[in-house]
Amino acid sequence: QVQLGESGGGLVQPGGSLRLSCAASGSIFSITAMGWYRQSPGKQRELVATFTNDGSIGYGNSVKGRFTISRDNAKTTVYLQMNSLKPADTALYYCQAARPALGGYYAYWAQGTQVTVSS
Repeated sequence: QVQLGESGGGLVQPGGSLRLSCAASGSIFSITAMGWYRQSPGKQRELVATFTNDGSIGYGNSVKGRFTISRDNAKTTVYLQMNSLKPADTALYYCQAARPALGGYYAYWAQGTQVTVSS
């Protein structure tokens, strides 16, 4: 099993910045990718950013150019640097770790950390 511990969420003014962190523990050798997703009330969960062990990075269209995903050298911790934050970025942010599984991938999910962008 993999456990994910998140930190860094909170309340921030529009145009401000936050840095989210997520540390994986347990069977970390099985992880092949980590990333971030978010969900607002009444809306579908959407991709924010992903970072595979091979170094492939992807961003959701709504955050590209403003957010940056990174991982430590051991690939057990993933970060999300969020700049130029907008009220539309307000959501519950979930850290995710993925491992190969029959038919595709199995995803581990953190409990979520709230990001609120408001004046």
